[in-house]
Amino acid sequence: MPRSPLYAADRPNFVWIIADDMSPDTAAYGVKQLRTPHLDRLATEGCRYTRAYATAPVCSASRSAFILGCYQTTTGLHPHDVENPQPLPAPYRHLPSLFREAGWFVSNAAAPGSKRSGKTISKGKTHYNFAHNVAEIFDGDDWRKRKPGQPFFAQFQITEPHRPFPIPSSYDEEKLRSIELPANYPDTPLTRRDWYAYQRSVEVVDERVGLILNQLKEEGVLDNTVIMFFADHGRPMPWGKQWLSVEGLQVPLLVRGPGIAPKNVEERLVSLIDLAPSMLKLAGLAIPAWMEGRAILGGGFPERNVLFAARDRCGDAMDRIRAVIGRDSWLVQNFNTDLPRLNWSGYKEASYPGMAQLRVLHTSGGLDALQSKWLAPTRPAFEFYDLQADTGGLHDVSDHPAHSAKILSMRQQLDRWITESNDRGVDGDPATEPPLEQIKKDKRSDYQRTWKSRLQKPEPTDVERLAWWMKSYGLD
Repeated sequence: MPRSPLYAADRPNFVWIIADDMSPDTAAYGVKQLRTPHLDRLATEGCRYTRAYATAPVCSASRSAFILGCYQTTTGLHPHDVENPQPLPAPYRHLPSLFREAGWFVSNAAAPGSKRSGKTISKGKTHYNFAHNVAEIFDGDDWRKRKPGQPFFAQFQITEPHRPFPIPSSYDEEKLRSIELPANYPDTPLTRRDWYAYQRSVEVVDERVGLILNQLKEEGVLDNTVIMFFADHGRPMPWGKQWLSVEGLQVPLLVRGPGIAPKNVEERLVSLIDLAPSMLKLAGLAIPAWMEGRAILGGGFPERNVLFAARDRCGDAMDRIRAVIGRDSWLVQNFNTDLPRLNWSGYKEASYPGMAQLRVLHTSGGLDALQSKWLAPTRPAFEFYDLQADTGGLHDVSDHPAHSAKILSMRQQLDRWITESNDRGVDGDPATEPPLEQIKKDKRSDYQRTWKSRLQKPEPTDVERLAWWMKSYGLD
């Protein structure tokens, strides 16, 4: 389809600001020890969504979903880091192509000030599980290069607060003490310092957002641009990223722009796959019938009782889990009940100090009953969380008779969704090449190289790894 040369002055601009690995951890969401003035400004000048969720707790699967407006399990893009990505099959089209063909200038860039290995970077993340040519998806990495009067859709990728966090050289003791750790984490000096580093990384996200807002203001387009800030999934902590938990799936979502009422708080369920159809509706473009997301902007809000989410292979960690997110409840189905939550992940074992710490404390009896339960060697087929009594979704009450009817209803909803959406995860990981054993071998080699560079030992014990992390955080 040829691109339209006609640009209308009333066609809105769109900006996506996407953080890596971030839960709703800002001052506007109630985290008191964080300073996030620019994100709080978005919340004040627009709408703050309190029940927004990713469809996957890992980046490539989630990003593949929200760029298409469609569950990753429907399209077969569910395994994290598909080893042999294929082009998108018909009828699926990614959102940038739909906007480019309609005449929008589409860009993707790293947020201003972004650096990697000490060097400034400009290219934005394009971590999708389908084969793609960046030049065919985006017009460039700077929306300001568009033609005069041309509307734009600009994505800004913020690498923070993805690990590794910059380890602080000093700590504000009051902020360190005031961190509210979820009950399933051990309250240790290392845990607190790791969370402190995460929170400081969130403040870097806020600084990047401020630079983006200034850029838009300087170009005179801030007030006629719909800005959406969100994260690809939840925070990078042991029980967050890679898990179908509240911590792994709930994300911040702030929307500001023309037609968005200020100081608005939306408490109804929202999925990240709703963003693509919402933009198309605001732009006056057709929403493809295959999109599973629903427009949450432009008039009429989808009243839904549940959302769905899925976790499949993450690197070398094979798994299959599905979740139903309700208004006041949360159901998880574990298809591999013989696997522990500490199912080996080379990425997490190399990057998360909490992994070694959890094992060491569990061995020494240093965890309480709830924390120990999260380290059980097997998992139940179903977990159920009462979000009215337990907003963090930490206490599995699936064995309580009072919840049996609700559990049955949600199980039936999940079964229907798996069938009706043609969940491709049922057949395992057909897109993976080389085979899983080769992936595990390669990832193990990466893990071994990391620890050999740190400790001159490719396979250190948990105690040795924990000691290295303690020293890194100034706790030796």
